[in-house]
Amino acid sequence: MNLLKTFTATPHRMFFFGGVMQSVLIMLWWLIDLGGRYGGWYPPISWSVAPPDAHAFLMLFGFFPFFMFGFLMTVYPRWMNGEEVEPKLYIRAFVSMASGIVLFYAGLAFKPLLALAALLFLGGWIVGLYALLRVYFRAQHPDKRHASITSVVLGVGWLLTLAWFVGELGDRPALVALAKTGGVWLLLLPVFFSVSHRMIPFFSGNVIPNYRIVRPYWALGLVVLGALLHAVMELKGVTSWLWLVDFPMAVTVIYLTVSWRLVDSLKVPLLGMLHIGFAWLGVAFALFGVQSLASMLGYSILGKAPLHALALGYYASMTLAMVTRVTLGHSGRPLVADRLVWGIFLVFQLVVLLRVAAELPGVGFLARSHLFLCAAGLWLACFGLWARRFAMMYWLPRSDGKPG
Repeated sequence: MNLLKTFTATPHRMFFFGGVMQSVLIMLWWLIDLGGRYGGWYPPISWSVAPPDAHAFLMLFGFFPFFMFGFLMTVYPRWMNGEEVEPKLYIRAFVSMASGIVLFYAGLAFKPLLALAALLFLGGWIVGLYALLRVYFRAQHPDKRHASITSVVLGVGWLLTLAWFVGELGDRPALVALAKTGGVWLLLLPVFFSVSHRMIPFFSGNVIPNYRIVRPYWALGLVVLGALLHAVMELKGVTSWLWLVDFPMAVTVIYLTVSWRLVDSLKVPLLGMLHIGFAWLGVAFALFGVQSLASMLGYSILGKAPLHALALGYYASMTLAMVTRVTLGHSGRPLVADRLVWGIFLVFQLVVLLRVAAELPGVGFLARSHLFLCAAGLWLACFGLWARRFAMMYWLPRSDGKPG
């Protein structure tokens, strides 16, 4: 009972634990699937949902949102000097979402279970969003810009998750496509960029000597609007003109990367992890722009390289960095990335490079298949070691004896 009481003491403990477990389970399932389709280890497995669609759902809606809810439920009261999230709300939200994910895996073998998975998962999501909105609307802080973006976007994310389930259960591929594109650009990007914009300068100012806070709100507006425009243009098939949106975002992010002093941050690994993860966002936007410009000139290049630079390089690397920092700080441990954690993060950058390399021109099917398998296996190794280090921290009392 003491373990359970500790586990439910704060929202980040429960949601981060769910996300850490998903970091292993998702890629374990994906590697099993890839082993049949690309490895030739056994006949391809027949799932109730097309593997790329299931993979997209698990990554976009079944992995990152656990960390997003855990983080936002922790920082909303601090961002806005508001009240803490009520335990009964975050416990209900987590239990419902986690139960929905368990049934989702079962539904990959027996499709009717996906309907029940949808009810539980969407029900938990809406309870979690309600809990955040209670804090948001009751707080009297004059600056709610970051929280406004994340609150709206989480509502959009719920609609996109609903669209994925309706599309799969109702055989409506257009809705699935909407959910997949929207999950990348209308859910994850606005949330991750808003958190980066708010937190990276703050953390850097506490560590880097003579640091000047650079947090232009025009950059926040430009990237959020750019994400919306990119999603609309991609869904409309106007991909040859995406460079008009992607290049300005790339320039903006590269400007922030330099202004936030990436090179100086590397002297402190825990901070450097955040900056390296953010740097991938500029690379991803640049790759998207190059791909679009090439398309306008009649060339099809890079495949899903830009997407994986964004999803693995930025979203996953930033998750490793931010969740590590928050977990250490809120468990009463020193804010230090030891050799193991720093090594895990650096090796994970190889996962990004392998997955991007698999999409480069001239890479044949056999080589691409091996790169897919290597990237998935290395992800599993990195997040497996990370889970081994951090998973139990969410069940144990703070090392400094403080509550929480």
